[in-house]
Amino acid sequence: MTIEWDKLGFDYIKTPFRYISTWKDGKWDEGELTEDSTLHIHEGSAALHYGQQCFEGLKAYRCKDGSINLFRVDENSKRMNRSARRLLMAEVPEEKFIQAVEEVVKANEAFVPPYGSGGTLYIRPLLIGVGEGIGVHPAPEYLFTVFCMPVGAYFKGGLTPTNFIVSDYDRAAPQGTGAIKVGGNYAASLLPGEEAREKSFSDCIYLDPATHTKIEEVGSANFFGITKDNRFITPLSPSILPSITKYSLLYLAEHNLGMEAVEEDVYLDSLDKFKEAGACGTAAVISPIGGIQTYDDFHVFYSETEVGPVTQKLYDELTGIQFGDVAAPDGWIRNIKV
Repeated sequence: MTIEWDKLGFDYIKTPFRYISTWKDGKWDEGELTEDSTLHIHEGSAALHYGQQCFEGLKAYRCKDGSINLFRVDENSKRMNRSARRLLMAEVPEEKFIQAVEEVVKANEAFVPPYGSGGTLYIRPLLIGVGEGIGVHPAPEYLFTVFCMPVGAYFKGGLTPTNFIVSDYDRAAPQGTGAIKVGGNYAASLLPGEEAREKSFSDCIYLDPATHTKIEEVGSANFFGITKDNRFITPLSPSILPSITKYSLLYLAEHNLGMEAVEEDVYLDSLDKFKEAGACGTAAVISPIGGIQTYDDFHVFYSETEVGPVTQKLYDELTGIQFGDVAAPDGWIRNIKV
């Protein structure tokens, strides 16, 4: 397969190998690499009927010396197991999770985009409930698989601010599954997201379901804002997915940029205190927010066309760490020699 690295989008591309392992009778098998990209599961699998499934998303980065970096893969493992516990699924031991990811990256090393291309290898770990069943109860077996594909830079031509609109839909309930990474959360976001795009916005802003006065998430990403007195603020709520990118930015804002960095309520009627804003997550790293359409106002932050200086610094710092050009905090990077 010939790949034009500079033309990659964020789409599925089949790579040669993926990892698969099965939990049965109380234990995981050894797991193995396979070339079969089709999952063979029972028609009564709980994942199909009752949504007993969770997943993760992370990337591998080609460094200048040709080696490959994995970014905070242990945090992805911990988050998947939090999801598994919430859904009464078999947990995947952290050592097994990391080994599976590393095996998949090494086996598909030729598909890791070159350093400087802006591309990365996107990695998708998936855990699903399988086996015979039809009643509403945990599955008798579980399947853990990890596959990957090369993806391009999310932004063509650099960071580009886009606009968002407040939604009347609720993304998640306070005691529901908003804080874990399960497919149902994303399925529920398809209609609100489509309605936002029909109105020429990138996606929608979800508010807290209890009062509809506070920002919770931006589409499938976490919100952050830079205040006029130079504080980094991101919403605090039990129904927000704990983004690994968000917590990395909180750390970097405080330790590398010298800012006060906090999680606290972000009220919709207090947007004037922010000079910059953005959404953050694994896929896009940072998506600058140009403006937000509220119920009765369109609020512009730094600019609808230019990226704010603090947002740019955070982006450069984080991607520099991921690609090995900036020193990383202890434990953030696992380097794979090839």
